Amino acid sequence: MNKIKSGIIFLMLLLPLSRIISQESLLINVYNRSVYSLDGEWKFIVDPYENGYYNYRLEAFDTKENPGKGAYFLNAKPENKSELVEYDFDKSETIKVPGDWNSQYEKLFYYEGTIWYKKSFDYNKSNNENRVFLYFEAVNYKAEVYLNGKKIGTHIGGFTPFNFEVTSLLKEKDNFLILKVDNKRIKDGVPTVNTDWWNYGGITRSVKLIETSQNFIRDYRIQLNSKNNKEILGYIQLDGQNINEKKVKLSIPELGIENEIVTDNNGLAQIKFISKKINYWSPGNPYLYTLTLSSDKDKITDQIGFRTITTQGQNILLNGESVYLRGICIHEENPIRGGRANSLEDAKLLLTWAKELNCNFVRLAHYPHNEHMARLADKMGIMVWEEIPVYWTISWENQETYNNAENQLTEVISRDKNRASVIIWSMANETPTSEPRTAFLTNLAKKARKLDPSRLISAALEQNNFEGNPAIQTLDDPFAEVVDVLSFNQYIGWYNGLPAKCGEITWKITQDKPVLISEFGAGAKYGFHGDSLTRWTEEYQEYLYTETLKMINNISQLRGFTPWILVDFRSPRRHLPGIQDGWNRKGLISDKGEKKKAFFILKEFYDKKAAQKK
Repeated sequence: MNKIKSGIIFLMLLLPLSRIISQESLLINVYNRSVYSLDGEWKFIVDPYENGYYNYRLEAFDTKENPGKGAYFLNAKPENKSELVEYDFDKSETIKVPGDWNSQYEKLFYYEGTIWYKKSFDYNKSNNENRVFLYFEAVNYKAEVYLNGKKIGTHIGGFTPFNFEVTSLLKEKDNFLILKVDNKRIKDGVPTVNTDWWNYGGITRSVKLIETSQNFIRDYRIQLNSKNNKEILGYIQLDGQNINEKKVKLSIPELGIENEIVTDNNGLAQIKFISKKINYWSPGNPYLYTLTLSSDKDKITDQIGFRTITTQGQNILLNGESVYLRGICIHEENPIRGGRANSLEDAKLLLTWAKELNCNFVRLAHYPHNEHMARLADKMGIMVWEEIPVYWTISWENQETYNNAENQLTEVISRDKNRASVIIWSMANETPTSEPRTAFLTNLAKKARKLDPSRLISAALEQNNFEGNPAIQTLDDPFAEVVDVLSFNQYIGWYNGLPAKCGEITWKITQDKPVLISEFGAGAKYGFHGDSLTRWTEEYQEYLYTETLKMINNISQLRGFTPWILVDFRSPRRHLPGIQDGWNRKGLISDKGEKKKAFFILKEFYDKKAAQKK
């Protein structure tokens, strides 16, 4: 360890790599597993020229011919004191994980590029026969991971979890974990280079070691049959050796369920049983059952609510009854603390504000949020729209871009498929129509339905003039035929005229499906007052909400909406001095947690809607 502690040097890794451990399928329900946290202080080195990854001719040390050779940063400083040393992790600054680098260091506020992270730790397994997995809740955007000098894999995508088995690499003493984290925006990425939110870089969510038995329960899905609310369907997937014909027990004591299932040759056990006394989950009754799964030496519990979510004509049906979605959009930021939200306390702050609006629904924009949000929404009785960052101008004809999007979709569905609160998977936001784009989104929708047939599919589309008439708006988008719920963004009164224009617009929706308006709103600086036609005042935003609510309430197919947005959020697109100052000001709550006048307009509307339902 003395060599490791002494420093890190620009020196290529000389030892051959025995094997590169590839990223594996996600471990499910890490939330309830016993874990060893690697959160806390990490050492870091800022590397804008990527000297730790490329030589001076921009030749990568990590190549197809030499996989896992990695970086100069992997080796310890040699004992020869005359050796040139230019980098030393142990003498470098520290940074908090989880956390973004932008809000922790002023000098990194606008930084986009590579930062190297290092964490030293000891680890003693509870049983020598057990396996250990390294689990990242999220790293933005590209993570290259090295443990004890060996590359264990790469992950692309800034908002979804990933894990690697590290059983063979761990030691009881003196482990060192190094990450190359790169948040540069790229044209063929997901999202692409052009967005309207802050590109927070870093290890933004928790890092954990998870210890399991040799054979363990890796994955499961347990939900109601959407066509029969008395039938519980799903599967349990084991991982390990000799997992065929293994007994797996499923226990839900409150329902009197104690089932024993046998796995097939691939370690998969199918679940199908009937219960006539299910207490159904809903916003008014967010009931969660404690469920236990066990097999051999592995045992895991979860808290799962049972409900159905379907559509029938122009209605959204929750447990067979029509529901109106009183929603709001949310970005993953904590305005009080600043930076990317990542903790349970952050989730409580945001969802409590949504409940104060009398929301029963939130749209988590524009990427998968941390797991606390869906877990807490389960408990608080808030329905959830989750989406992946297929945003604006994606490279529709690039196969690698599609693979990236599909992988992010797969990872968020894998993580949250057992959450009762999640009712909609969204494929995209404001994407211009074209044949390649529609094929791209259609394939994503097919993938989502294959992975999870129990939820609805949507996307935030754009509205158009009906037959060239700007006074009549419609949805003229081939992807509208694919989705279960028609959703679109509209900004009449902000980007399109003044608020009074809302009174001139009508809507003609030709598809026989329920409609959600996924965005509307106006910018307002908290505390800036004037008349209702002075932009950026609270009065203008209040006026727009009043007129918009009158307009959209006349859409016969409307089954809810999510105004943009709950809280002001950072955006490098927003420059107006004294007003925006780098913030998108469309929040109903300011960046300091202060409620604007429009907050109370929306709350009054939702209070009346909720009372009508009763």
